[in-house]
Formats: sequence, C-alpha cells, structure tokens
Amino acid sequence: MAVLLWLIIVFGASIEVTNGGVYKVGDSAGWTTIGNVDYKQWALTKTFQLGDVIVFEYNPQFHNVMQVTHAEYRACNVSSPISTHTTGNDSITIDTRGHHFFLCGVPGHCQAGQKVDINVLPLSTSAPPTPSGIFTPSPVPESAVPAPSPSGAPPLITKLKLLLTISQLALVFLFRW
Repeated sequence: MAVLLWLIIVFGASIEVTNGGVYKVGDSAGWTTIGNVDYKQWALTKTFQLGDVIVFEYNPQFHNVMQVTHAEYRACNVSSPISTHTTGNDSITIDTRGHHFFLCGVPGHCQAGQKVDINVLPLSTSAPPTPSGIFTPSPVPESAVPAPSPSGAPPLITKLKLLLTISQLALVFLFRW
C-alpha cells in the first residue's frame, strides 16, 4: 500500500497544470514580410505559458521558420539553427520557460523584421492562485487556431483523469485495509 501511495505522490507531482493556448504568429497576417507586421509588438501583447502552441502559417515557397539562440536572433544568423520548419503550417509546443527565438531563414527576411521572441514567464510572475489554489486559465485569443500537439504528449485532461483514477484506486485500497 505504501508503494501505491508513493506512486500517487510521484505521479501527481509530475503534472504541471497548463492552459495550452494556441497562438497564430502575426494573427491574420501570419508569418510574412508583407504588410509590415510588427512581430515584437505581437508577442508583447500575449502572455505565453507552458503548453501553448505557437502556429506559424506562411507560404513555404517564400518563407521558413528557424528556432535559434539569442545571439543568432539578434544577429539574424541562420548558420546553425536549433530547428528548422518548412511546412507552411508549423505548430510548435512550448515546453520550457524563458525565451524562444524564431526567425525566417530566407535572406533579408529576418533583417526586415520577420523574427519573434516568444517569452514564457517564470511561475512567480504568472497570475496569482485563486482561493482554491488552482490557477485561473487565461482566455484563448480570438486568433487561436486549433491544432493538435505535435509533441505526442497526452492532453492535460487525460493526465488529470489518470491521476483521479489512481487516487480513487488508492482510496479503495486504503479503506479496505
């Protein structure tokens, strides 16, 4: 029985509640150099959280998406990206806190402003907990585009259902002894 309780504690501690919003970069304009989209301003108007999906929609004949380091982002250096996406409809799940830097690797595009810094703030600067201790979810922006998680990770609701099932089993075993 102690092992079962230990498993519940370990599994429960490994679940981090996330809101999992979906954001289309550039909103209706998408990922482009046309129209003078201010991607820095676009990102500043969003509050990104762990589990959010960032969607880049663009014409793959003219653009791509490269995730780069901060130094590469500042210099528009595309020589050694962390990752490159070229489908024209790329969904990237943010699974770590801090800055995530993306740019277009087509010559001249980054210099023209086709780059974005997605910043996921630390827990201490997120919304305060409600009296029940559960975070109030932020509303999903109107520009949200439904997209499956490309990471293959089970959705949060599945994890919570599994935790609830394990907890119920633990209680049944606890009260039988």
